[in-house]
Amino acid sequence: MAPAYAFRPMTAADLPLIRRWLGEAHVREWWGDPDEQLALVSGDLNEPAMEQFIVLAGDRPFGYLQCYRLTAWNTGFGPQPEGTRGIDQFIGDSDMIARGHGSAFIRAFVDEQLRHGLPRVVTDPDPLNARAIRAYEKAGFVRDRMVETPDGPALLMVREA
Repeated sequence: MAPAYAFRPMTAADLPLIRRWLGEAHVREWWGDPDEQLALVSGDLNEPAMEQFIVLAGDRPFGYLQCYRLTAWNTGFGPQPEGTRGIDQFIGDSDMIARGHGSAFIRAFVDEQLRHGLPRVVTDPDPLNARAIRAYEKAGFVRDRMVETPDGPALLMVREA
């Protein structure tokens, strides 16, 4: 049975942990340069459109999740229902990969958001990231279309209430 997942709001005290995770090869492969990403993640701590969480399995922190309001950054997603949120995340601890945790914690988080009234949650994995796409599909997302983002082409995936 999968552990219960918790989503603790991230604080500046979590930045050393995030830095370590961003340096892991399996995270760096899809998130890119660890220093650039740490600057973006830390800069978002005070961004009102962004909520950031440390993902825990039981009491063990093992991942990062961000949930954001769609802004000018995401215009490539096209028109979305009012209140739509986007998510991005990664599993930081390599020994938690390929064990079903990704799809399980994504489903748990998104289920809660939809229960609280969000009409839709979107995400935009790299179209070559088959592991992420499978995890999103297992979490209930459906493939929508290819979109252009500031980071390049992405597969827009959607989950609705």
